Amino acid sequence: MYEGRAQMTDALELDALWEDFHRVVNMTSQELAAWLRVRDADEDAEPLPDQAGTPTGQHVLAILQKRRTDLTDDDIQVMYDVVDTVSAQADLENEPEPEQTRHRHQLMTLGHDPLKP
Repeated sequence: MYEGRAQMTDALELDALWEDFHRVVNMTSQELAAWLRVRDADEDAEPLPDQAGTPTGQHVLAILQKRRTDLTDDDIQVMYDVVDTVSAQADLENEPEPEQTRHRHQLMTLGHDPLKP
C-alpha cells in the first residue's frame, strides 16, 4: 500500500500516515524503550539505551519522540514500512493466542503489542 515512498509527502497524506502509524504503534516510547532493552539484555549485561533493539525498533522509538513537523524522509519511509508490516502481520480485529509469543515479540519490536487494547 505504501511501498517506495521515501520522498516527502503532501500534508494530507502525511496526516493520514501519522494517524495510521500511531494507530498500529500502540506502545508508548517508554514501553518500547524498555522492551528493546529487555529484548537485548543477557545474563551479564544490559545494552546501552540508545543501542538496544533492532535499527528499525530504534527508529520507531525516535519517531515516537518527535513532532510531526520534525519528520525526515527516512522517518516517513520507516513509518510507511511499519504500518505495512504491522497491518500485514497483526490481526488487528482479534486477540492473539497465548502460544503466539514469538510473533508478538516481533511485532513489539516495531512498537505494536497485540495484547494491548
